[in-house]
Amino acid sequence: MKKKVLSIVLATAMMSTLLAGCGSDNAASSEAGSSAASSAASSAASSEAASSETAAAEPVTLKWAIWDQETTQYWTDIKEAYEASHEGVTIEMVDLGSTDYMTVLATELSGSGSDFDVVTIKDVPGYATLVQKNAILPLDDYIKADGVDLSKYAGATDQVTVDGSLYELPFRNDFWVLFYNKDLFDAKGVAYPTNDMTWEEYDALAREMTDTTFGSQIYGGHYHTWRSTIGLMGVLDGKHTILDGNYDFMKPYYEMVLAEEADGVVRKYSDLKTEGLHYSAAFSGGDVAMLNMGSWFIATMISNLNSGEYDSGLCGNWGIVKYPHAEGVEAGSTLGTITGLAVTTATDTPDAAWDFVKWVSGSEGAAVMASSGNFPAIMTDEVKDMIAGLDGFPTDEQSKEALTVSNLYLEVPYAPNVSEINSVLDSYHGSIMTGEMSVDEGIEAMNNEVQKILNQ
Repeated sequence: MKKKVLSIVLATAMMSTLLAGCGSDNAASSEAGSSAASSAASSAASSEAASSETAAAEPVTLKWAIWDQETTQYWTDIKEAYEASHEGVTIEMVDLGSTDYMTVLATELSGSGSDFDVVTIKDVPGYATLVQKNAILPLDDYIKADGVDLSKYAGATDQVTVDGSLYELPFRNDFWVLFYNKDLFDAKGVAYPTNDMTWEEYDALAREMTDTTFGSQIYGGHYHTWRSTIGLMGVLDGKHTILDGNYDFMKPYYEMVLAEEADGVVRKYSDLKTEGLHYSAAFSGGDVAMLNMGSWFIATMISNLNSGEYDSGLCGNWGIVKYPHAEGVEAGSTLGTITGLAVTTATDTPDAAWDFVKWVSGSEGAAVMASSGNFPAIMTDEVKDMIAGLDGFPTDEQSKEALTVSNLYLEVPYAPNVSEINSVLDSYHGSIMTGEMSVDEGIEAMNNEVQKILNQ
């Protein structure tokens, strides 16, 4: 019998992380390819029904913590596909809402009465909290017994391994690419961006595309106000992370972007903060040549162009290429954010809960995710073909090739004190970008304050 249900305690509102900040885009992505989702769900269900040897022998109900059920298509797609292929298993979704989801979840799991079997992990700081509270199980024995190939996750699982153990498997992976407006490049007679550009080449291209003429301005690039759009360019060499305690490697990227601001190549950070201009509004307005942004924006572009919310005459002819990289770094190296699943220590049915986690994070779940325009953690050839085949996805080969990631570096890798470090870096990022501090002063403050945290 399951343990008594613990009442959900609503937490005080707090600053959202990157994934929460992208929630509107994730919700919008559910609109793209919803009919394909049903097809993929049925296909995955039929395939799994024929081959699954792990379906529960007796009826079992798995209680699954999620957020934004009504606006996120893939939750229901996953539930229906899994239930169809696993006779006797019922997935009961519990929507905790997206606002402070991880805080509410940690509160829910902190008492002995919790009866969640599977929980969705929204961000790494929240993951760290659940590991430290012993609220979720290490999955190593299951992974070894079932021969799960972690290499399929492009290095993401290595970055959330805690003292040699893995407590979640990713099922969703959003990574950064470069969006561009083909019409603007065509009008100026400039060659499109490529899938192998250094940051220096990107900067030169953005400057070439810029027109500062009042009334007919074209911005060569655009950076949203998140720290990740600038400060994390330097982690793509695989040698640095935000946990280092020394952030001198960020200096050339801050200097590049501030110089672009000064020359009118991009909008100013301070103006974006004051006006509250969202990156989607900037790119869809038709005066931005290139935008570095996460793959979640692909589904938003498709959905909003198909619905008429975006003017196709301004931004309808678009494409993507791989994220730019430093000199000497492999093309396809990019920033990423993962969403994972974990088995709780409170569950009475850990084997059944693990089977669900494994399925959703595997190739069957990946196909279901891709059918609605979302990016699963495992990017198989089938998944890439499904995404590239969505009505509205760019038809050029470069855009399809951009879906292949060579190295995925998490914006926020695991550390027990990652939330504190993240907060410090965010704070001084704002100080640098508003001119309150120089680049050197801001980075020195980052170094000093994070060292204090690391030395605690």
